[in-house]
Amino acid sequence: LITAGPCLVDDLEAALYSAKLCSYAQGLSLIHSAAQDKGWQIDLSELGRIWKGGCIIRAAILDDIRVAVGRREQTSDSILLDQGLQTELLTRQPGWRRVVMRAVEQGIPCPALSGSLAYYDSLRHARLPGAALVQAQRDFFGGHTYKRLDAPGSFHTHWQ
Repeated sequence: LITAGPCLVDDLEAALYSAKLCSYAQGLSLIHSAAQDKGWQIDLSELGRIWKGGCIIRAAILDDIRVAVGRREQTSDSILLDQGLQTELLTRQPGWRRVVMRAVEQGIPCPALSGSLAYYDSLRHARLPGAALVQAQRDFFGGHTYKRLDAPGSFHTHWQ
């Protein structure tokens, strides 16, 4: 992984930025959900300002996040839906994927980078095959039935 040269450095930078952005998006989403459940009034944009002013988290990425928080149409919207951040992620996505792919190929664990990439991918698709797989497994092992997109009702397959 290290012997790839200067291009790898650019890819690592892209992967780190993207993973951090997804991490902040997940965190803000959790804070928003908790605030809704508990009746708290939390200004997520102000939270970004406070974080940046602290002694531990002074990441420049927080400026991009504060702008994205302010542009959301609904407070429940993920910052990853922001057009500016989407452009940043689309630009960096190829390098991010190369880093994760190379690490996996060489048996190097990278749980934060690969997990954040999986999170990002899960947000980019309205439907993923994973849900169908889970339904099929539940039906196979426990006869729990499943729903289909092409027909109403519940279905059960007699698995062999």
